[in-house]
Amino acid sequence: MSLFKARDWWSTVLGEKDEFDQGCLCLADVDNSGDGQDKIIVGSFMGYLRIFNPHSVKTGDGPQAEDLLLEVHLRDPVLQVEVGKFVSGTEMLHLAVLHSRKLCVYSVSGTLGNVEHGNQYQIKLMYEHHLQRTACNMTYGPFGGVKGRDLICIQSMDGMLMVFEQESYAFGRFLPGSLLPGPLAYSPRTDSFITVSSCRQVESYKYQVLAFATDADKKQETEQQKLGSGKRLVVDWTLNIGEQALDICIIPFNQSASSVFVLGERNFFCLKDNGQIRFMKKLDCSPSCFLPYCSVSEGTVNTLIGNHNHMLHIYQDVTLKWATQLPHVPVAVRVGCLRDLKGVIVTLSDDGHLQCSYLGTDPSLFQAPKVESRELNYDELDVELKELQRIIKDVKSQGVWPMTDREEDLKVSAVVSSSLDSVSQATNVEVGADSVPSITVKISLQNRVVLQKVKLSVYVQPPLVSTCDQFTFDFTAPDMTSIVAFSVYLKRSYLPSELEGNVVVSYSRPTDRNPDGIPRVIQCKFRLPLKLICLPGQPSKTASHKLTIDTNKPPIGLPSLFPDFANQSDDDQVNVMGFRLLGGSRVTLLASRTSQRYRIQSEQFEDLWLITNELILRLQEYFEKQGIKDFACSFSGCIPLQEYFELIDHHFELRINGEKLEELLSERAVQFRAIQRRLLTRFREKTPAPLQHLDTLLDGTYKQVIALADAVEENQDKLLQSSAGLRSATHLLILLVRLWQKLSTDQTAILEAAFLPLQEDTQELGWEETVDAAVAHLLKTCLSKSSREQALNLSSQLNTPKDTSRLKKHITLLCDRLAKGGRLCLSTDAAAPQAMVMPGGCAPIPESDIEERSLEESADLFTNHKHLIAETPVPEVTALQGVLE
Repeated sequence: MSLFKARDWWSTVLGEKDEFDQGCLCLADVDNSGDGQDKIIVGSFMGYLRIFNPHSVKTGDGPQAEDLLLEVHLRDPVLQVEVGKFVSGTEMLHLAVLHSRKLCVYSVSGTLGNVEHGNQYQIKLMYEHHLQRTACNMTYGPFGGVKGRDLICIQSMDGMLMVFEQESYAFGRFLPGSLLPGPLAYSPRTDSFITVSSCRQVESYKYQVLAFATDADKKQETEQQKLGSGKRLVVDWTLNIGEQALDICIIPFNQSASSVFVLGERNFFCLKDNGQIRFMKKLDCSPSCFLPYCSVSEGTVNTLIGNHNHMLHIYQDVTLKWATQLPHVPVAVRVGCLRDLKGVIVTLSDDGHLQCSYLGTDPSLFQAPKVESRELNYDELDVELKELQRIIKDVKSQGVWPMTDREEDLKVSAVVSSSLDSVSQATNVEVGADSVPSITVKISLQNRVVLQKVKLSVYVQPPLVSTCDQFTFDFTAPDMTSIVAFSVYLKRSYLPSELEGNVVVSYSRPTDRNPDGIPRVIQCKFRLPLKLICLPGQPSKTASHKLTIDTNKPPIGLPSLFPDFANQSDDDQVNVMGFRLLGGSRVTLLASRTSQRYRIQSEQFEDLWLITNELILRLQEYFEKQGIKDFACSFSGCIPLQEYFELIDHHFELRINGEKLEELLSERAVQFRAIQRRLLTRFREKTPAPLQHLDTLLDGTYKQVIALADAVEENQDKLLQSSAGLRSATHLLILLVRLWQKLSTDQTAILEAAFLPLQEDTQELGWEETVDAAVAHLLKTCLSKSSREQALNLSSQLNTPKDTSRLKKHITLLCDRLAKGGRLCLSTDAAAPQAMVMPGGCAPIPESDIEERSLEESADLFTNHKHLIAETPVPEVTALQGVLE
């Protein structure tokens, strides 16, 4: 319906960064001119009160200065403005302005000007009421059937109705069961107030019942309140509409009845005086405001409804008669007579767009050009299609975003200091007796063009922390260089899973079409030295976990590979070296004198990862400097799945314990609040009653809550440490599988994506179910044996598993498929691999009775399958038992 746009008669924008709501707009002859012309009164949350008397302008011209009659800053936010007979002794119209803690009534008057500046308008404060409660909205009318004057009723935020008889305060009443205030309206025909409570039901209260009910400001009843039925506030009628209401409006339906219109979140209702539904309409769009008014047709009512799609719909009862498009989302709509033009629609948006418009259409002058009819040449279309496909293929191979453009905008480089800081920057460390070193990292940024909103973020693997991880820059001119420095150190008593850090720089590059800038991101990685987390130590002859890495070159003296850990007295051909990690454990590295092998051993399996990875990196760097390009490492031992599965079970056990502790903490918290309510009830009673040991129970429950909270924090710390250890073991497992099966870079990236998810452990999603789904997908696609496995449907919902047996089965089956020649790829139509046995490996999972029998016959080939037969260990509950005791 883009043709049916609202015809702009007059419009303006009010203030800057000002806010408005549905009660901030009113139309009335506020200056009592007597000519029947309405003025537009607008109040804002910034405290500005404006009165307009607009006149028609030509197309392209803006509003004139004389359209604004008055602008006053009232300091307090304006919640609602209304015009009525609010001053005693006169029937002149006055302006009522509702603030959060004050109600003010003003007189608006104009003075004829004797010069060319025109008439002058001013307001005069007639009286004000200071409110004891925060106001929400108000309504007015001839309460109780009074003649010639209007009374005001204000609803507070806590559900109290305060009635003011002009200059004096009458009474206040609390609405029963009120939780949140809703829209409020007054029906003159039934002399009742109508609102929508937080129970989502329309409620009607008689003014007479309100007047004779117990005063909200008095706790005891007085002798003057004789009416027994009036001492308790009773609702006249209710109607459940099942949704929150945005606004209520009451208009006369005919001479003998009136209608109550309620605008909901999805429907609008028309009710009779007694609460019965006359009709209702389900709306297609989310409404923002509405205004019912009398129709020219007998027995019908027209309704203007604005919605969040910038549309204004006009309904006659439930029939849509017209739809017009607005330039903004209206929060208030009124209809009035401006400059002898009747029926002007005035709309106001929440950001201050005020528009006076009328309904109409514009003729469309556009004519579609004639399409030249020609016969299709399919040979030329085939040639053009092939050319376009070739261009698309070339673009895909080159990458959609050319990296050179982004790198030219901003160059980022990171330099790690070659030596540790002379004075350590480590603070609040929890490593123990060791002095924790720190190292300085310098980041250099150089821009080529002007950039906006440049922010630099530093990320290192926990428990490594940086002294500062957020920086901001101002590149207001091209070719500027900025250098920032920060220090990195180990904060906790366990090791990080990686020594690589990441620097992410986000910025916006302004263009001619987009002055705000196009957002872009640049990343830069840096590697921290091994000496940041470990010290030279004594080698250990015995260890629980050992790994052997084979190479194709003669062994190198360890002091040559690790000069920063070697003593000055050591010979270059020393074949053993010890590392003492800051967490407390030791790792020993041995180089064989006769064979081309290196052995890494430690008491903890996860501690092998950093030393093993550092060894391989330094060997590659050493032989590259020697000009040797065919250096390679391999692994021919058994994949240590048993040790890896023990770390998985420990991590999963901590997750289960955490859930049980949080559940117990929730139960004790509910019990604590229930005891508090019982004690509060006992203390409020006039006659003291025995506590029946409730205070003892409260103290015991409080101690249990504190103990459980401490247990939850302790379990979370253990879970973080276990997650870091599991991540290190996962890196080590992927490295061993890569060396074992000679995997390419792409295949290694697929394994890392499956075993190292980016998200952290949460209550809803953890590492076990995420990795299980990824490994199951690999087994179903590229590592599947047949098309039957590819047809299996995996569950789309990830839930916390009951145990880890399924995950361990899938990981073992993945290693078995790789041992038999499986190939990791992203293509789902890979051919089934040929059966072959590689040296070493892991135990396959029997998928049928025949395979299970063959597995028992060839048990001597795979030595790590016994853990699959054993039952899953039951999670320990020692922490729970200690807390409960």
